[in-house]
Amino acid sequence: MKEKVEQALNTIRPSLQADGGDIQLVSIEDGVVKVRLTGACGGCPMSAMTMTQGVERAVKNAVPQVKKVLAV
Repeated sequence: MKEKVEQALNTIRPSLQADGGDIQLVSIEDGVVKVRLTGACGGCPMSAMTMTQGVERAVKNAVPQVKKVLAV
């Protein structure tokens, strides 16, 4: 499952990096994926929308077993 989540994150990583940010996988526990937004994305006021509309959607589409994606 970790490899599939990493692949999903890699699909959205270029968009985050284009805005001066990045994303790191922190952990996967019981279908909950924890990620850390870094760089410009860490303090961006749009990060909540990025998480739900971008990151969570991409991860859930790639790995249906994922229940939720949280920023930590």
